Amino acid sequence: MPSLVREIPAAPSAIALMHFSNRLTFETDCSDVFSSQQGGEIDFVLVDVRGPLAFERGHVPGAINIPGRLLTAEGLAGYPKSALFVVYCAGPHCNGANKAAVKLAALGYPVKEMIGGITGWLDEGFELNVPKTANTPINCAC
Repeated sequence: MPSLVREIPAAPSAIALMHFSNRLTFETDCSDVFSSQQGGEIDFVLVDVRGPLAFERGHVPGAINIPGRLLTAEGLAGYPKSALFVVYCAGPHCNGANKAAVKLAALGYPVKEMIGGITGWLDEGFELNVPKTANTPINCAC
């Protein structure tokens, strides 16, 4: 009897290659964002899509705050259509980044999700920009 892992066969290599390659066109990870920032290779707009209070309590350095509900053509008019947006939210338990990515894509912008969000950033051992007075939990409120 096969293990639970092998109970459903793996996809053929060609299909797996296509699947995993396609996933990378939709997402980036915290380490890649951090390394790009450290190397001065910031050719993307990092957007925290949580609410303003959550953003003020702590956010990824270099991020701007545009809550998902405020992603509109009017609000983004200052960005060229070629601007790559990288969106994140609280973490894997929150779909705010996915909702924001849908809005950005519908508006014609290239977009990737920073998988893991705030939770992933902290799990990697990276620091948040946190005001000295922040002592409350960092929630979503997207």
